[in-house]
Amino acid sequence: MNRRPLGRSELVIEPLVLGGNVFGWTVDEARGFDILDAFVEAGFSAIDTAEGYPNWVPGNPPGMSETIIGKWLKARGNRDSVHIFTKVNSGKQPGGLGAEAIKTGIEASLKRLQTDYIDLYFSHWPDAETPHEETLEAYDTLIRAGKVRVIGASNYTRPMLEEAQQTAIVKSLQRYEVTQNRYNLYDREAFDALRPYLIDNEVGAVVYYSLASGFLTGKYRSQEDLGQSPRGHGASQYLNTRGLSILGALDQVAAELDATPAEVALAWLVAQPGVSAPIASATSVDQLESLVRGVKLTLNEEALNLLTSSGQ
Repeated sequence: MNRRPLGRSELVIEPLVLGGNVFGWTVDEARGFDILDAFVEAGFSAIDTAEGYPNWVPGNPPGMSETIIGKWLKARGNRDSVHIFTKVNSGKQPGGLGAEAIKTGIEASLKRLQTDYIDLYFSHWPDAETPHEETLEAYDTLIRAGKVRVIGASNYTRPMLEEAQQTAIVKSLQRYEVTQNRYNLYDREAFDALRPYLIDNEVGAVVYYSLASGFLTGKYRSQEDLGQSPRGHGASQYLNTRGLSILGALDQVAAELDATPAEVALAWLVAQPGVSAPIASATSVDQLESLVRGVKLTLNEEALNLLTSSGQ
């Protein structure tokens, strides 16, 4: 299994990042431990979370996902063998990407995760009110203190990244080495516009919504299907002629390879230029095992062309 560098940093990971957004939402602590155990036993190491996961659940204390992952890290004693990704500025915390908000955010995340450093720390959402210089200087302080190894930018456009990189060059600060943006067989336009910049500047990319809120699993094919899961409402945006065309292509390739549509959708992502690894979450060990099969699946040129042209 090939390991992939994240930008020009020394951080290298396998072609699958486990999404932690479901921990504390559709996955409780006990099942979360089982999924995390199965993930590392399968030979993977990168786990993605955020200070805002899953704060949308009524009654949840802040950062439940980080808390569950932190308890698992302590229980297993394996901090040095895994890579923890987390994020600051979910868009709802005061201060955005200001220096004080970052200082407060990192300390809270470190406490919940029960660790003294973060492998990859993302700006979760852009903050138009805070200059890049202030944000990058705050990150530079954390990197020098050993609390953060590498920084990344989530949901940034190409102009935002270019401006941030220029600031890093002029001010001799650490740059964003990795991006995290939405990308899947349905949602392509934004990442396609960003890809040339990433490749030209050797910036890594871990992409989210890899399975389009579960739509690309084939689970949701009608309005009636949307009620099968608490996450079903997110798949409703894909339930249209284009989405069903993409499912048709996935079904065809999956049948030929004795795989599932989800596995084929992940294999397509892994094969795309500029993608370091997809992020995907699992609510059971069986689902996790399917994700692992997907990123290990190799698609031939005919299958890749069929999938890429689907829904066009």
